Amino acid sequence: MTESGSSDDSESETKSEPGRRCAWAVGPWLTPYHDDEWGVPVHDDARHFELLVLEGAQAGLSWLTILKRREGYRRAFAALDPAIVARFTDRDIERIVTDAAVIRNRRKIESAVHNARVFATVQAEVGSFDHYLWDFVGGSPVVNRWASPEEVPASTALSATIAADMRRRGFRFVGPTVCYSHLQAAGLVNDHLTTCTRHAELAGQWQRSAP
Repeated sequence: MTESGSSDDSESETKSEPGRRCAWAVGPWLTPYHDDEWGVPVHDDARHFELLVLEGAQAGLSWLTILKRREGYRRAFAALDPAIVARFTDRDIERIVTDAAVIRNRRKIESAVHNARVFATVQAEVGSFDHYLWDFVGGSPVVNRWASPEEVPASTALSATIAADMRRRGFRFVGPTVCYSHLQAAGLVNDHLTTCTRHAELAGQWQRSAP
């Protein structure tokens, strides 16, 4: 998880607790996101679609920038319901382009609508997007053991493979880095540092729930 700064990220933020959280989990936005959401295995298609839209919007920006606008995206994109977004028209796109609550990048907005349609195709073919994505990791999270932020990769061979398959299916804004961010956020990869309490907590939760 790379948290680069941006022009609207200048609010005062407290440091994360040593030995408790990953180094990037600072401030009133990132700390609760880290503690409650990041790395928790996702098995809900609506949540996967939300991440797909938000991670695509993040390209070139910081996650904090997007996280602050998440509610804006939910309002602009019909609660990020992929079935509804798939039916959006050019008029809807024009409406969103003028909405200051989201990143007003036309290509990213158009790609979100386009991806909703491809998302529906994958659901019809495989049964669910969740099944499609988790199949790449054999149904269980990849548990990494990084000791420092510098060790955490921005992309991997796995994310490159998934990105290639998604692009082949027609998805946009799904490069290896965007895909890896999705894997981290949705818990397909446990990239909490070993010094972070969430690393062991999430690994333990998976072990207890596994058959």
